[in-house]
Amino acid sequence: MKAESFKNFVLDQLRENPDVQCRPMFGGYGLYADARFFGIIHDGKLYFKTDEHTVEDYLDERMKPFRPGKKQKLKNYYEVPAFVLEDHEDLARWATKALNLESK
Repeated sequence: MKAESFKNFVLDQLRENPDVQCRPMFGGYGLYADARFFGIIHDGKLYFKTDEHTVEDYLDERMKPFRPGKKQKLKNYYEVPAFVLEDHEDLARWATKALNLESK
């Protein structure tokens, strides 16, 4: 139930973008908007897609990349900082950056 509560919290925080959809994925959830994959909810954490330009925002906050297993690391998905997650306007901006990477 804890995972479900966190998922619902994230979706509520992203409420200003009605196109965001959440689908079960490998023990967590994938976030999509207009069929574009831009985020991962896993183990009580939110990760957004990054590139060589946006990753600096995450590294500046000492955030870590998504690690679905001990031997696996996805270097283009980084954990969203708590202060961003807690402010729906900040979260919407960071989500927009992650979404815009998909359209490049």
